[in-house]
Amino acid sequence: MSVTDATPRRPVRKLAALAACVLLASACAKAGTAGTTAEAGGGDKSPVKVGLVYSKTGPLAAYGKQYLEGFKAGLSYATKGTNAVDGHPVEIAEQDDAGDPAKAVSAAKDLIGKNYKILAGSTASGVALQVGPIAAQNKVLFISGPAAADKVTGLNKYTFRSGRQSYQDTKAAASFIGDAKGKKVTVLAQDNAFGQANVAAVKDVLGSAGATVEAVLAPPSATDLTPFATQAKAAKPDLLFVAWAGDTASALWTSLNQQDVFSATKVVTGLDVAASYPLFGPAAEKIDFLNHYFSGAAGGTEAELAMNDFVTKNGSKSDLFTPDGFTAAQMVVHALETNKGSDADTDALVKALEGWSFDGVKGKLTVRAEDHALLQPMFQVKLAGTGADAKPTAEKVLSAEQVAPPVAKMAG
Repeated sequence: MSVTDATPRRPVRKLAALAACVLLASACAKAGTAGTTAEAGGGDKSPVKVGLVYSKTGPLAAYGKQYLEGFKAGLSYATKGTNAVDGHPVEIAEQDDAGDPAKAVSAAKDLIGKNYKILAGSTASGVALQVGPIAAQNKVLFISGPAAADKVTGLNKYTFRSGRQSYQDTKAAASFIGDAKGKKVTVLAQDNAFGQANVAAVKDVLGSAGATVEAVLAPPSATDLTPFATQAKAAKPDLLFVAWAGDTASALWTSLNQQDVFSATKVVTGLDVAASYPLFGPAAEKIDFLNHYFSGAAGGTEAELAMNDFVTKNGSKSDLFTPDGFTAAQMVVHALETNKGSDADTDALVKALEGWSFDGVKGKLTVRAEDHALLQPMFQVKLAGTGADAKPTAEKVLSAEQVAPPVAKMAG
């Protein structure tokens, strides 16, 4: 049975293990289920179920993989390696949305129909903006992941985020140019929720400071990106802000290199996954990078060391969005701990997260109570070397306060 957007919540019932779920034996944490005797202090140690709806395949699959690895690491860390809290395991069901909002909505409804009360994931902004309202309509806790659209913040009382948002990227970019008054800024991005959110954020931050902001938007399906690189160069901006995600990043940077854009203007972009470093070639040292995270950026916090150790032992490496999964798991565990392992009252789970400050991978993180923005530091980064030898270094840490987005009015 699936749940439609307007379907009222069914009475709480005791949960049993569902054979249809993909269970991750290593991902366990404190939990209690609705209607169990655990709520009354009994001995029932029924599991709590968490649905991860993310890009296992599709253009953002690499990001989804990092998110999943981070979630497993964060769950282990938050439960101190016991994989349980008060004896209640967390059972995870993975659902692949392939970056398609329609598939994500279908998966979310299916999980909610099976009494899942906690959802996480959302690699793509378009997905998060569709799943969030469904979570609110069904009173389900939803923690969005790498999706950066600003509209996720303040979307509704049941929606949170475990990653950064576009406004924080833009504030980090703005730190490179100083006084924006009279400057011309061009945003080169994909014409999707992520790209549009970046254009809106640049207009909000730099436009309000006196800059003229224009945009060059490419269809997400475009593979020949030379025309868009040419348009960006022809605009003759003082600053070219590139906001790009997905498998076409290689083609984009190749086009920008071929059009000699790097010598024509100051280019600021977000530092993407480690596999993308060689794509910049000799131009890498000419680019100013804003950064959400790279392995080692945080200087070795306890959480970062634990994350890197866990991921390495499982045959992978921490990357750009690994902390987003790690943070999501910390949030899930904290909400359950505060409610004695029970997910019966999702309003109580929400209350547990609002205003919570904690030590995360990047340092001190805070869930702002008013709109659920995740306040966090950002980084100014330089790449040294070329090809496989390209290595990032954090030139400056921008505090959570320096890049904090304005408080958004809670929509629902």
